[in-house]
Parts: sequence; structure tokens; C-alpha cells
Amino acid sequence: MTATKTNERPGTRATLANSNMAPNKVREVLNLIRDVDYIRASDILAHTDRAAAPVVAKLLHSCASNAEHNNGLDPSELYVATCYADEGTTLKRWRPRARGRATRIRKRSCHITIILARMPDEKIARRRARVAAEAADRRARRVAGTRRREATTAPEPAELDEALFTDELVEDQNDEVVEATTTEAPEANDVEVETEVTDVAEPEVEATEADEEQDDSVDDAAAEEDDDAAADGEAEEEDGN
Repeated sequence: MTATKTNERPGTRATLANSNMAPNKVREVLNLIRDVDYIRASDILAHTDRAAAPVVAKLLHSCASNAEHNNGLDPSELYVATCYADEGTTLKRWRPRARGRATRIRKRSCHITIILARMPDEKIARRRARVAAEAADRRARRVAGTRRREATTAPEPAELDEALFTDELVEDQNDEVVEATTTEAPEANDVEVETEVTDVAEPEVEATEADEEQDDSVDDAAAEEDDDAAADGEAEEEDGN
């Protein structure tokens, strides 16, 4: 029974031709993600400090997009079935050296291929169970931390009763102050108004009474003078007769 060739394995593939990198440098990065699921492979490439890592990461995302849009597969259920880098065209250049000599420069290139395939059903089920257990564990830790913070920050029953009693006393005092101000304020205003009115009105009343008495005395004097004049006139008439 013949084994399946690497380039003939089933799955969705993506190829980058004539990449300006040496194939041996790319193979060091490809060895990190071979037989690894797609999500973990993306994380590995994101944290790999190699010049070929960004190029391989772009090719991996392109392959996952092909599997999702062309074959209708879920990227979270895929894994790197195989990946390899073949040698491409090599450009030959020359570098001058001492004593008229020259050294050859080889500018290598490569063709990178990544094939993604769907994981077996058993492996997908185990992975889903592991992800669900991790999510439940994170949620339990978050709830426990929240309860622990609430327990440390919550006041004791004695302090709570004392705080409530203090608040009730403050509210009662505020109510008494408000009632006192509302009941006493109008009376004080009325007294002030009355005193002002009486202080202003009394001099006017006294002045009017004095004017009336003076007018009466003037009228009496005028009446007496008229009576005296009339009596003198009558006496003169009698003397003339």
C-alpha cells in the first residue's frame, strides 16, 4: 500500500510562489505549526520572532478563508494537515573581493504551501468539551472573586445598625429644623411689618391732629373778630341815629 504524497493530501490549500526567502528559514517556522489546530497555530505565529512568521501567518489566514468560503468549513474545526516550502528560483550575483577575485551571491526564493483539513469528530468533541470546561472555570473564578470582594467591603451588622440609627437621627433633626423655620418665620415677618407701619403712621396722625386743632383755633378767632366787628358797626349806627 502506497502512502499518500505530501502534496496530494486532501484539504484546502493556499500557496505562495516566489517568496524572497530561503526555504530553510521558512521551514523552521513551518515546523512550529505542523499538525496543530488553526487557532493555536495563529497564536504561535503571532508570538514568533522570525522574519518568515508574518508571511506564513498571512498564508495561513488565506487558507482558512478559502476553506470557509469555498468549502463551507468552520475555521475553528480545522488543523494544519501539512505545510512545506519548496526551493524556487535562485538569482546569482557576484561580489568583488581582494586581489581581483569575485565571490558568488545566491539570492534564493521558495514556494510555500499550507493545507488545512477538518479534524476528526472525536477530536472536535474533546476540544469543545475542553473549551466549555475552561469557560466554566473562568466564570467560577470570576464569580468567586466578586463574592470575595463583596465580603471584604460589606459592613458588619453592628456598624450597619449604627449607620442607619445615625441617618434616622439626622433626618429627624432636619425635619424639626424645617418645621421650626416654617412656623416661626411668618410671625416674625408680621411683627416687623406691624412695627414699621405703626412707627411710620403715628407721626402722621399726631401731625394731622395738631393741624386740625390749629385750624379750629384760627376759625374761632376769626369768628370772634367778626362778632366784634358786627357789634362795633351796630353801636356806630345807633350813635348816628
